[in-house]
Amino acid sequence: MTLLTVPDALAHELRRDGSRPWLTFYDDATGERVELSVTSTANWVAKTASLLVDELDVERGDEVRVDLPTHWLTPIWLLACWTVGAACRLGPGSEPTAVVVSGPAGIPTYAEGPGTLVALSLRPLGGRFTDPLPPGVLDFAEVVPGQPDSFLALDPPAGTDPAVVGAPRPWTHAELLASASAPAGERLLTDAHPASPEGLAAVAASLVDGASTVWVAHPDSSGWEHRAEQERATRVLRSDS
Repeated sequence: MTLLTVPDALAHELRRDGSRPWLTFYDDATGERVELSVTSTANWVAKTASLLVDELDVERGDEVRVDLPTHWLTPIWLLACWTVGAACRLGPGSEPTAVVVSGPAGIPTYAEGPGTLVALSLRPLGGRFTDPLPPGVLDFAEVVPGQPDSFLALDPPAGTDPAVVGAPRPWTHAELLASASAPAGERLLTDAHPASPEGLAAVAASLVDGASTVWVAHPDSSGWEHRAEQERATRVLRSDS
């Protein structure tokens, strides 16, 4: 079965085995651990996609800047953008986009710039900011819970639509899915950034090969081998290797 767009691939995995693990996230600096099944992932993606379309007026072909660190919400935002047909600009930059998504560190840079800024606190469990945000900046944790649990695009993307523009390289939906080369059912343990070429390939693999990824932020190298065994990783990818 040939799947040409990210939302089609996610929907296929949801039908095939919605209960399987899709994403596991560790932050060794805070002790946080999050695990999402395919079903939980699809729910977060639907809510975020609804926010983009219904609240932020993002349309197919618009661009969204995703400037987030290694975090479990980074793949969620990538999938949500692709679900509504928006192309992602990854990492920092000054090109104007319809929406900017950043963590706390990006607020001073983006709050006064073009496009609506959606800020993520990156606190455990997706918690809200504890301090007031600048006027006009949306706290993702405040605005996403009330969004619908399902999303149906009125103008869905095609395989030739851009999924990533700019760095690290442009990808269409079809090219992104074709980049997946993991063995079926692979469980990858990595500290690579989800928006790096290696990270994007891992996201794609989890959509077409039944793979799953264990993402680690601020990794404690002394516990790496134990974590690989604990999480039953079949492959390990270090960002400094």
